[in-house]
Amino acid sequence: MTPRRTSLPLRTAAIPAAMALTTALAFLPTTATALGRDGHASAATAADGPSLSYVVNTKPGQDPSRIRKAIAQAGGTVVVSYDRIGVIVVHSANADFAKSVRKVRGVSSAGNTRTAPLPAQSTDDIDTPKLLSEKERQAVAAKAKAGQDPLEPLQWDLPAIKADKAHEKSLGSRNVTVGVIDTGVDDTHPDLAPNFDRKASVNCVTGKPDTTDGAWRPTAEESPHGTHVAGEIAAAKNGIGVTGVAPGVKVSGIKVSTTAGFFYTEAVVCGFIWAAEHGVDVTNNSYYTDPWYFNCTTDPDQKALVEAVRRASSYAERKGVVNVAAAGNENYDLTSDTITDPSSPNDTTPGEREVDPSVCLDIPTQLPGVVTVASTGAKTLKSSFSNYGLGIIDIAAPGGDSTVYQKPEPPATSGLIYNTLPGGQYGYMAGTSMASPHVAGVAALVKSTHPHASPWMVKALLKAEADDLACPTPYDIDGDGTVDAVCEGGKRYNGFYGAGLADALDAVEK
Repeated sequence: MTPRRTSLPLRTAAIPAAMALTTALAFLPTTATALGRDGHASAATAADGPSLSYVVNTKPGQDPSRIRKAIAQAGGTVVVSYDRIGVIVVHSANADFAKSVRKVRGVSSAGNTRTAPLPAQSTDDIDTPKLLSEKERQAVAAKAKAGQDPLEPLQWDLPAIKADKAHEKSLGSRNVTVGVIDTGVDDTHPDLAPNFDRKASVNCVTGKPDTTDGAWRPTAEESPHGTHVAGEIAAAKNGIGVTGVAPGVKVSGIKVSTTAGFFYTEAVVCGFIWAAEHGVDVTNNSYYTDPWYFNCTTDPDQKALVEAVRRASSYAERKGVVNVAAAGNENYDLTSDTITDPSSPNDTTPGEREVDPSVCLDIPTQLPGVVTVASTGAKTLKSSFSNYGLGIIDIAAPGGDSTVYQKPEPPATSGLIYNTLPGGQYGYMAGTSMASPHVAGVAALVKSTHPHASPWMVKALLKAEADDLACPTPYDIDGDGTVDAVCEGGKRYNGFYGAGLADALDAVEK
């Protein structure tokens, strides 16, 4: 089986069900400060070329006003300045802006966050998740056991991590909030509305928080991805539809994706800062930061992007936030000597390039302190698409796989993950995007059980309580006689599953 990449502009770590089925998943300051007059671009440079977005990272102890003046002199307009972490978001039409501002005293790094001009390109069509008919849903509801929500029989992923048994003891605490940094969350969904935290929700797409009511929701043209993720974490156990891993905790929507499905650095930085300063305990990050699948620290632009997101995620962790992220869907060994990346930059014309994983990172998942999650299917094997690597993967959880490869036990019928979609709908999706929120949900249960636990302690408990999964030998997921990936390590810790499969029951008992 040869791994393939999706060419879709939506850079989440999920695979829409329609595509998954047809391809058998073979690829599968304390607050932001808006700046005024001293941040405007000079007339001499404002028309040099198309306007791009940049991040400027300052060294510790610098005077932000002096650097903002230098930014203006270089032809930049400050959009927002996160002085607490020394990251400034800038728009500029000066083609040499980054090169110029890197020479300014007190600037650590600077780089353009995208290769496409502002505003982002228009929406491309994307495959939509597979929906069930009303008749099919009624048939499923008839199979629900006492205590189950009507569509829970389709959720093989819950018993896989013992979430069903955990719910008999605890649904999680209302004092815990999980922030979904994603494409937006439809908080009007009847399975999400009871647990939605509006005060912790925001639109960060421009890099500057927009707290307009409902700004965190996806539009009809945008991806349902974030709404699906939110349901996996905290869909209410209310007798309506599905159940989340932690159905008693709160969930917030932190929208960072453009209409075209791009997750740019300035938006991701804003998302982490917002979570840190608005009572979020856990963030879920099922995406990579566009436009580069891997950001190489040997490139001055990409180095700046890594530094900006690292500062933001580290700031969130210092504020008590546990950051959980998807490992990616390319069946890449993230510890190999080289990886061929054929799709970057994905917002203009991509070109094939060889990257060195030791200096080229998938962010935020490979940043220090972030919990990196691999995906398993219904047979508890590594999903055919899931990235892997000894020392990279921290833990594994259900993200689904082709039903042909890993068929669930009845009454579940699909190897994909069934959960909430905008407009009160439900549907199947698959990917490490779906694995990560299972771990975020378990982390929320750990935090509910141990409310004073630090992020370090929550992460340690996640790993200690995970169920051991040994390396499969050999790993031939499609049964064609060819090894599809090589797992290194032992039963308790290896490159496919990290410390093992997340365990929701232990999270509420220990």
